[in-house]
Amino acid sequence: MSGDVLPLREAAKIWARIALLSFGGPAGQIAVMHRILVEEKRWIGEQRFLHALNYCMLLPGPEAQQLATYIGWLLHRTRGGIVAGGLFILPGVVCIMALSWIYALFGKVGTVDALFFGLKAAVLAIVLEAVVRIGRRSLRNRIMIALAGAAFFLIYILSVPFPAIVLGAGLIGYFGGRSGVAAFRAGGGHGAGGGAMVADADTLLGEALPDHARPDLRRSLRVSAICLLLWLTPVAALLLLLGPRDVFSQIAIFFSTMAVVTFGGAYAVLAYVAQQAVSSYHWLQPGEMLDGLGMAETTPGPLIMVLQFVGFMGAYRHPGLLPPLLAGTLGGLLATWVTFIPCFLWIFLGAPYIERLRGNAALAGALAAITAAVVGVVLNLALWFAVHTLFGQVFAFRAGPVALDLPVLASVRPWAVILAAAALFAMFRLKAGIIPTLAAASAAGVCLYLAGAVS
Repeated sequence: MSGDVLPLREAAKIWARIALLSFGGPAGQIAVMHRILVEEKRWIGEQRFLHALNYCMLLPGPEAQQLATYIGWLLHRTRGGIVAGGLFILPGVVCIMALSWIYALFGKVGTVDALFFGLKAAVLAIVLEAVVRIGRRSLRNRIMIALAGAAFFLIYILSVPFPAIVLGAGLIGYFGGRSGVAAFRAGGGHGAGGGAMVADADTLLGEALPDHARPDLRRSLRVSAICLLLWLTPVAALLLLLGPRDVFSQIAIFFSTMAVVTFGGAYAVLAYVAQQAVSSYHWLQPGEMLDGLGMAETTPGPLIMVLQFVGFMGAYRHPGLLPPLLAGTLGGLLATWVTFIPCFLWIFLGAPYIERLRGNAALAGALAAITAAVVGVVLNLALWFAVHTLFGQVFAFRAGPVALDLPVLASVRPWAVILAAAALFAMFRLKAGIIPTLAAASAAGVCLYLAGAVS
């Protein structure tokens, strides 16, 4: 048993190290895990690592955090999964909360506004880079290109809900992989990075299936009941005590729903969250979602931690009888709780069954098709961000089933265009990292403010 060889206390130190290094979105986070867990520590082999990653890619929620939970569970049972998954998000929870306080207190101060003005332009470049990165990996044949194009058309032009798009792509990939179509044979995933292949047999975990990883119906029902109670009890209590119109009830219900439908990672859901938070709930002002995403990009942890910022601002602006900062803090923590508790449920419930499916062609086909569709969804997000970052005014165009947000061309923001172009050049041509690009763009925004170029 791996737990006998590797004490959980020692493993926790490594999980904490991974958490503190988890910058750069899921691609960077998964690469860090691969380098440390597979190549450096040899706790787990290449094939088992990729198999776990493939399963996490099919789940709603942040795949990097779920991958950490999965591997922690493999090594040290349920306690190991809680430690690995919990530590993975802890630095982000602390950092986003601190930045949310600063934003709430000083967000309208000129220099702070200017800093986030620069951040928005850089985040736009980061999202576009994500489209290219995912596209290069997943669009390897005409079928995958067609799936990406169809996904973009459906979500951008016809406003089809992205969960329906992802589900449809998954079904196409599943049956394509099951029937042996060559285009669906290549699996997805964010890529583990370089490094030598490490065989499962040469690792701490080995090739054999651990006893605790074998499917057990009684155990599955017990784990499901506990996770569901932890997840849904606060939601039900808020509804009963405060009613459905209270901001805390709305946060609990909305982000619980997001936890179930956030297929494809943070980028695939942020446009929808931003639209609902601005238009339906009035938690954010237009463009503030980009500020929150900039915070998530510059701090360790999953990008989906931006939802904590949304919950914070929603409760901060609708505090009821509570002091605004206390309400914001509770709203942010509530959003985080209902977002991440389901992640543990998906792993602890499904992983024992998935461990038996290593090498399954149908599962690999579903993953490849979903990853291709996500390219179209992320491209939609990139255009939505571009419209709201580069232009000061947007109008809604409606014609039959077509629904678009179009910019008022006369409202273009020249310095936003220049900063976004500079960030794109830095990332694509100079191969600058996310942190240096964000830091430079933020500094440029402050300098432009001090020079009187932006207000």
